[in-house]
Amino acid sequence: MQTTPPKPLLITTGEPAGIGMDIVIDTLAHHAHALPTPLIICADKHAFAERVAQLQKQGKTQTDILADMTVMDDIGGIDPSDPRPIYLLHVPCFAPVVAGVLNADNARMVKAQLDIAHTLATTRQIRAIITAPLQKSVMIDGGVCLDNGDKFSGHTEYFMHKAGVDKVVMMLANAKMKVALVTTHIPLKDVPSAITPQEIRQTVQITHDVMVHKFGITCPKILVCGLNPHAGEDGHLGDEELMVINPVLHDFRKNGMDISLAMPADTLFTERHLAVADAVIAMYHDQGLAPLKSHGFGDTVNITLGLPYVRTSVDHGTALDLAGTGQASSSSLRRAIEMAVMMSGGV
Repeated sequence: MQTTPPKPLLITTGEPAGIGMDIVIDTLAHHAHALPTPLIICADKHAFAERVAQLQKQGKTQTDILADMTVMDDIGGIDPSDPRPIYLLHVPCFAPVVAGVLNADNARMVKAQLDIAHTLATTRQIRAIITAPLQKSVMIDGGVCLDNGDKFSGHTEYFMHKAGVDKVVMMLANAKMKVALVTTHIPLKDVPSAITPQEIRQTVQITHDVMVHKFGITCPKILVCGLNPHAGEDGHLGDEELMVINPVLHDFRKNGMDISLAMPADTLFTERHLAVADAVIAMYHDQGLAPLKSHGFGDTVNITLGLPYVRTSVDHGTALDLAGTGQASSSSLRRAIEMAVMMSGGV
């Protein structure tokens, strides 16, 4: 019986001056045997070839990577019978690329990668998106906005607006824990007002549903951080737990969900609690991601929950000082690829 070949995974290399191309090249050079195929890599073909040559000159890769890839100018170039199932999809830059040197003129090229990825995922031509890091400041300086006109604030928000969904959840996951966030890339002073019953409810529901349907946990146990020190100390250190967070959590508990009430964040991330938690929900970015990254930076995956397709990413930034040096680790990218495969239905 003839089986249908798997749809491709797609990797965006992100900011061309950063380490996005480096970690892709390292993965192709040293871990190609473990990669799922077909695989599409979005990059400027000239900048990619230059970065390969730069790393080869430094002895960081001896493999003739480009010889094992099929370069194409549009998605129509995919051929299931091609003996080289790794494709380089040419997305042209608008200015020369120098490793470690940002250029806002190339913000449009980074945006083009994201638009291509979203379109192909929405039309089911690929099975998942894996993103390498971009530079938010370059995107803003280059005039890139979200679809609602707001300034660019990250992959998560960009894909949410492109997909036309009301809410997505940023989750980071490693071998130690999975942490989902109620709020993401906003100033700390704006966090309390952004934590509303609706935001709590949607975050909990999306997180629970993904744990069940993508991670296969029938009845996930979810622990929730309070906003204030000591989870508000019964209202003496802030009343968001009593007035906003816990009423929503009580409703979920009444309906049978295995979820805690708001817990002090300083003790929630201890071994005793993490040992029994399938997922943790934190109220704001650094509350959840500081402890998570202290337990596995470089081996953590960023996942966007609530999109109509699978999107995973690395847990680090563009690391401009490492671009072109061959010192950037590709471990988080490889984990992101593995997670994308698992969440999109396996091999």
